[in-house]
Amino acid sequence: MANIKSAKKRVVVSEKKALQNKSYKSAMKTTIKAFEAAVEAGDKEAAAAAYTKAVKKVDQAVSHGILKKNTASRKKSRFTRMLNGMN
Repeated sequence: MANIKSAKKRVVVSEKKALQNKSYKSAMKTTIKAFEAAVEAGDKEAAAAAYTKAVKKVDQAVSHGILKKNTASRKKSRFTRMLNGMN
């Protein structure tokens, strides 16, 4: 355990930030799963609506530092291919 006051504060702050990151990442995964479910169901309108939400969440994750830029780009590309692949 840390002895210095600033080190103790860093421990508290890092735990708090880790919890926030976990929460945000979970919400992002939920929206992605909703999009994938809409694609599997074949509902193009629902998939298009879920696509915009999923892309927005991924972009927000990048701005919050949860995901790297290239990872987000890859995910969005996959989403786009999934949506365009629907008949």
